[in-house]
Amino acid sequence: MLRTTLLSASLALAGYGCAACLTHDFQVWTAEGARRLEVALAPVATPAVRIDGPGIPAQPLHQWLTDGRSVTLVDFVYTRCQTVCLALGSAYQQLQATLQAASQTDAYAKQVKLLSISFDGQHDSPQVLQTYAARLHADPDLWRFARVQDAQETQRLLEEFQVVVVPDGRGDFEHNAALLVVNQQGRLVRIFDYAEQQLALDYARDLASRSSP
Repeated sequence: MLRTTLLSASLALAGYGCAACLTHDFQVWTAEGARRLEVALAPVATPAVRIDGPGIPAQPLHQWLTDGRSVTLVDFVYTRCQTVCLALGSAYQQLQATLQAASQTDAYAKQVKLLSISFDGQHDSPQVLQTYAARLHADPDLWRFARVQDAQETQRLLEEFQVVVVPDGRGDFEHNAALLVVNQQGRLVRIFDYAEQQLALDYARDLASRSSP
């Protein structure tokens, strides 16, 4: 009886230890939650990849993101998507409307940018992205679209920013949907679910205010 009790206690302690390790001391229970916690604890520098897009001449992504003033909300899309990208587009339209209204009274709202990056760079040329942006009524003063044309650089960016993209074999992709907050120094500092757009925006505006003189 005593032996069985001790064995059960040992197994329970081992299970507790494994769970604590896998969940960062029980702060997260999913891989997505772990990804977000890791980024919050250790911000990720933008990798050396080049972008271009409507109104964006070819340049390093880090250069476009880093102006020492603006905080950028980034999402990853492709223009042929008929599923999750539609939800992301709707979320960004709401963010754009909120920023346009807030900019009248909140100086920090003017320091938040929106950037949608296509991971389908071979198809989504600057001209295609321009048409897509027009369809979403994107204001270029707030919301820009870009692509990473080189496939290897695209993969590097997705891996560094922990964006999951899986080709479905029919020309489309399965991918996760999130809002990534990049600070004024070009570092990914937070990840929010696309349904948490207000929370993401509030965080970005607060980050802009804390970094201003």
